Amino acid sequence: MSTIIAVETSDVRFPTSRNLDGSDAMNPDPDYSAAYVRVVTDSGDGHEGHGFVFTIGRGNDVETAAIKALTPYLLGRNAEELLGNMGATWKELAHDSQLRWLGPEKGVMHMAIGAVVNALWDLKSKRAGLPLWRLLAQMSPEELVDLVDFRYLSDALTPAEALEILRAAEPGRAGRTATLLAEGYPGYTTTPGWLGYSDEKLTRLAHEAVAAGFKQIKLKVGADLADDVRRLRAARAAVGPDILVAVDANQRWDVEQAIEWMKHLAPFDIAWVEEPTSPDDILGHAAIARGVAPIPVATGEHVQNRVVFKQMLQANALQVLQIDAARVAGVNENVAILLLAAKFGVRVCPHAGGVGLCEAVQHLSMFDFVAVSGLKHDRMIEFVDHLHEHFVTPIDVHDGCYWPPQAPGGGSEMHAASVAEYTFPHGAFWVADAAVSAARAHSGHSGALVEAEIDPTEKELV
Repeated sequence: MSTIIAVETSDVRFPTSRNLDGSDAMNPDPDYSAAYVRVVTDSGDGHEGHGFVFTIGRGNDVETAAIKALTPYLLGRNAEELLGNMGATWKELAHDSQLRWLGPEKGVMHMAIGAVVNALWDLKSKRAGLPLWRLLAQMSPEELVDLVDFRYLSDALTPAEALEILRAAEPGRAGRTATLLAEGYPGYTTTPGWLGYSDEKLTRLAHEAVAAGFKQIKLKVGADLADDVRRLRAARAAVGPDILVAVDANQRWDVEQAIEWMKHLAPFDIAWVEEPTSPDDILGHAAIARGVAPIPVATGEHVQNRVVFKQMLQANALQVLQIDAARVAGVNENVAILLLAAKFGVRVCPHAGGVGLCEAVQHLSMFDFVAVSGLKHDRMIEFVDHLHEHFVTPIDVHDGCYWPPQAPGGGSEMHAASVAEYTFPHGAFWVADAAVSAARAHSGHSGALVEAEIDPTEKELV
């Protein structure tokens, strides 16, 4: 038996805004960040649990504080009891009445619960000696159903229906595992499409994406219609007629505006339009889906819980469901969402635009293929080429595919040196950044550390 003896949090931030990596119509200057948690036991086996909430800079401290608020639920607890019944552990965290009041079951506190839940799954997987996708895919249908909180779902998905889905997929698990190992899981790339990139950079990166084997790229849109048309024309010219091109408005539009805007983009043969309006507007998404058909509507990275996903599916408000590893309350809730998608026959193409999201969400898609939907045709995991070097088990993406991780764990563990270097504001990078800013101010200039002033070794990191 072992006891949890430490729950450590870190406010880790990377200055991606300096090169406009991650920029879009709603988020012009994101600094990819992780409110990071490390769970340590006294077992002596050397295994730790690691998880995070992805943010884009300011507010990462708020999320870190929310994770710290959960420390009493872990510190001093029997690790085997927590890990042995992850369904009960999830409910204990999510159902605390006073913390739940802050949501309920949404927002900062819910995402913090997700970080802790994912850290515990990371620890459970490491102890089992398995990557998370394999651990989940080897669980019985009954064990998987026990992970899910069906409160608020039973009008759309009952435990019996979930069992039926999982039992139907069970006989083919071994064959699909072999297929996954042999073929990988398809990916698509957003790397060429950040809104702040020049047309020249977009074109160069689009050519590189095709050469790397990707069958789809995605462009950020929504700030200026003329710019969008010009950039899509450049992208389509770069990739040719056979590569899919999706667009992502990052919640920029009102309902009628989205429908009208997409009329001008439709001639470029759009694979899907992502986050066209508020992520909470279920009926608005449904109206947009009707108005832009046959272009599919995709959303999910800001959908706050399984209940909103349920209603979107019921309303036919999305045709591409985009789970996120760090938005809802962790693995358990994402299992529920995958089961909902399977019940409604909707394809799942995860969101992974952020630090560590590629590493984490690949496990969920691979588990879905092996043990839930049994499908990967027409499904893709998003890929962005940022910050993977900071992770102990970085993604393996080549030939346009994600290749299944074999290392034990859930993929969320960062190198200790990276955490130390980029912890805000006292990590070595941020201390140096502040010193340069102070020197500039003293000499009559203003502004923080700019790209030209970053040491070449630091450039590789960011």
